[in-house]
Amino acid sequence: MISATVGKSNKGDYLYFRCKGHAEYSEHGRDIVCAAVSILVINTANAIEALTENKIKGSDKGEIILEFPLGLDDKGKLLMDTLVMGLSQIREQYVDFLELNFKEV
Repeated sequence: MISATVGKSNKGDYLYFRCKGHAEYSEHGRDIVCAAVSILVINTANAIEALTENKIKGSDKGEIILEFPLGLDDKGKLLMDTLVMGLSQIREQYVDFLELNFKEV
């Protein structure tokens, strides 16, 4: 199962995003759940870096971690909102393969 966690402040600001695991929906190379989640996460990180002035501290060793040490501007928030929306929609259809958690820090 893929486990994704969205960390937010008590004001609702995004602080971090973490994603790890494998969906195991299908065999390697044919797993549509892993592919969908990977595309959403990588595209969001790339879009934040390319289309905003936000700084991301990231890692992809065993799990994808995106941290926003200086916070996010409105564009960055919109991109993260879009990521969360997409993951939520995947979760609705593939409940046994994706866990989506929200943590207030």
